[in-house]
This record gives sequence, structure tokens and C-alpha cells, in this order.
Amino acid sequence: MGKLDAYKLPLKSLPEGTHQYEYQLDTNWFTLIDGPEVQKGNVNAQALVKNTGYVYEIHLKVEGTVQVPCDRCLDDMPIEIAQESRLFVKFGSEYREESEEVIIIPEADGELNIAWFLYEMIALAIPMKHVHLPGQCNKTMVKKLQKHTARRSQDDDSYDGYSDSDYATYSDSPEDSFEEDSFEEEEESRQQTNPIWDELKKLNLTDNN
Repeated sequence: MGKLDAYKLPLKSLPEGTHQYEYQLDTNWFTLIDGPEVQKGNVNAQALVKNTGYVYEIHLKVEGTVQVPCDRCLDDMPIEIAQESRLFVKFGSEYREESEEVIIIPEADGELNIAWFLYEMIALAIPMKHVHLPGQCNKTMVKKLQKHTARRSQDDDSYDGYSDSDYATYSDSPEDSFEEDSFEEEEESRQQTNPIWDELKKLNLTDNN
């Protein structure tokens, strides 16, 4: 028996009607999944399966707490999550995903393991940024980060002897303005001395209609 076989839904053997499954996803479960976003947590998961006779409609729900590293101090911090999803499963010759909600599974297998679907729901429920509340970060790690940031900033400023204001002054230097003005003056002079341009100026190009 595989480590995650308990999360297989025996769709083919289910009679028509609605069937409910419930799971407790603890840190051991996250270890088995071995996903990159979450390694610890305590989450309640439910699967409501409705067999209509030709398609299986599966409602998934996860709710609980996971532990993720703080973006600032890297210590674990709790995140409350709550997420719902829906799947439609049909039988076919081979596994394929027709869309985000519609899945085809081999009729010969007749089962669908929802372990990874549950993990993806949990991962999607985690906010992009997760930082401890003020005063709850690891003070030692925060001090080290501040020192590293200050040292890095000093190194960057002294990299080539120029500060950001020097680069701004250089890009807006009089030489650049002089080159642009010279180009415009040269173009204007060329048009004034061009015989073809002189002839065109004699024509009345105004639309009299």
C-alpha cells in the first residue's frame, strides 16, 4: 500500500448519489507530499463526491493552519487558510486534464488520488507576502539582516566611485544637450540649402477645396 493511497477516491465502485470523505492533514502528511511551499500544518480537508452516473462532481474544502517561513526573519509563522475547489471527473482511455476543473481518468483504474489536489489548494491559499506582526520577528535575525543590508548598500555606492546623483548629472550633462541641439541645427540647415526643398517651398500646398 502506497503512502498516500488513503487519499484515493474509488470512483468506479461508488453507487450513484453523494459520498463524503474527511481527512486530517498534519505535518506528517506534508512530509509525505514533500511540496516546496508548505512543510508543516494542521488542516482539515473534506471531499464531497456526487456520482450522477456519467460524471463525478467533487467538491474539495480545506481549512486550518499551516506554518511557513517569515519573509523577513525566516522563522516559522502560522497562516490561517480556507479554500474551496471543484472538480468534474470522467472516465476515458487515458489520463488528461481538459481544463482546470475537468479531468479524464483511465476507466481501467477507476480511482482518483486527491492528495496533490488538496496540497495545491493549500499552497494557493497562502498569501504572496507573509511577515510576522510587529515585534514578533526573530530579533537576532533582523539585526543580522539590517547589518547585511547596510554593508551591501555601502559596497554598491563605492563600486565605481560614482553615486546615483553622479549618474543623473552625467546623463543630463551639457554635452548631451549640445549634441541634440547640434543635430537639430544641422537638419534645419540641410533643408534650407537643399535645392529641392527650395523649389517645394515655392509651391502653394494649401488645400483650396
